[in-house]
Amino acid sequence: MSIEVLSTIFISYLIGSINSAILISKWQRLPDPRSKGSNNPGATNMFRIGGKRLAVSVLAIDIIKGIVPTWGSYYLGFNATEIGFTALACCLGHMFPVFFRFKGGKAVATAFGCMLPVGVTLGFVLLTIWILVFKKFGYSSLAAIVSVGLSPLATYLIAEKYLLPVSMLAALIIIRHTPNLIRLINGTEPKSRQRI
Repeated sequence: MSIEVLSTIFISYLIGSINSAILISKWQRLPDPRSKGSNNPGATNMFRIGGKRLAVSVLAIDIIKGIVPTWGSYYLGFNATEIGFTALACCLGHMFPVFFRFKGGKAVATAFGCMLPVGVTLGFVLLTIWILVFKKFGYSSLAAIVSVGLSPLATYLIAEKYLLPVSMLAALIIIRHTPNLIRLINGTEPKSRQRI
């Protein structure tokens, strides 16, 4: 890979490391979302801690955070593999942020943002799956696990050239959801609409 590509991947990681849930919680003098509720600094937990308005803000920022580096790498003329790894770096930044002692979130919204510049149809399909599962069961974690779990298949059918990075990212996100899976199996996972 060229210096330009490696630099872009590194910058993408730094962008991903800017965690809006943690920053907004500090700004609003709320508890650290990593130690409250589901212990995840994401939009769903922000809803539990701070309400709908702050949750929507976190969701929007996390999606935009994924769009910016992916669109930038596409604009710079990177090939599919380079774009894919730029997106992967952004999501890794969200999961393991250098600015917050490498304790981050699960990158579901950021991953969705990463998919939009290169595959609107793919993003729409996965969002539809997420919404259907969430409406049926009321768990954002389950909706994320199902939609992310199906993302390699959807990518293979819609945008095959991005299959490798999407599959790697899907595996990482599902691994990050291991505690949620255990709670879902045990029946102790809180519904996503529940406030603290």
